[in-house]
Amino acid sequence: MTFGVQEYRRQQATGASPVHLVLMAYDVAIVASERRDNHRASEAVTALRNTLNLSETVAAPGLYRLYQWCLECLNKQDYDGALTVLRGLREAWAAVEKGQNVPVAYVAGAVNYVSAAC
Repeated sequence: MTFGVQEYRRQQATGASPVHLVLMAYDVAIVASERRDNHRASEAVTALRNTLNLSETVAAPGLYRLYQWCLECLNKQDYDGALTVLRGLREAWAAVEKGQNVPVAYVAGAVNYVSAAC
């Protein structure tokens, strides 16, 4: 990556809202998974997981389990499994950024999907 690209990304992140930063992390995880870059994808998913405040939200424990499942998929090189969850979650966060209502049931449904797949 050239210095110009790095500087552009740094400036983009500096002025971004918290929700947009989450979207950026999903983008990194998705692109890395599509490229079969286990290390980079795992770093992005781990960053998403580690920023959760498990004591403050209803959705955080479900998201934590989803991120853990994605990491397990990545460790097994099951990129398609990880991508399915990551793309769905990114869609939900994009809706949040646009001010659309995303029901908590969405996260619950994703957790149920992962539970059935394990």
